[in-house]
Amino acid sequence: MADHEGFREFVLARGPALSRTAFLLTGDHALAEDLLQETLVKTAARWRRAMRDGNPEGYVRKIMLNQMRTWRRPRRLTFLTVGEVPETAAGADEASQAERKVLLKRALAVLAPRQRVVLYLRFYEDLTEAETAAQLDCSIGTVKRHAHDALKRLRKVAPRLLAESDISEVRS
Repeated sequence: MADHEGFREFVLARGPALSRTAFLLTGDHALAEDLLQETLVKTAARWRRAMRDGNPEGYVRKIMLNQMRTWRRPRRLTFLTVGEVPETAAGADEASQAERKVLLKRALAVLAPRQRVVLYLRFYEDLTEAETAAQLDCSIGTVKRHAHDALKRLRKVAPRLLAESDISEVRS
């Protein structure tokens, strides 16, 4: 049991954030649950090593990224395809928010998983480049490159998402 000391507390404390990361990587709730579950099983087996490195969350996120790359069975990301979001009784504002969320899902689907994670950590979790690099166990330059490439791609496929007014509404 000493090998797993603190693991349960870690999962309880950081589980929701790790779940959001898994969802961002997969774009699907069921696949995100599978990814997180498989990642936590691997982490539990190596918990002493994760604690020894002093950054267990970064260790878990790295396993999650590697797990995404090595899943053997094909997993398709499915996204809602809507030509036009209909007006709802609740009003145009809610319809506009729904449209932006659909647009965000489509745009994120074209990014590589590592790019999605960098954007998530930098802009949703509001981490600095150095903190993001520490979480992902990579260099600050790698974080900058992934963020730059991802934002460039988003500007091309969904320029509306990068407008300041849209970003705050999509995050909620």
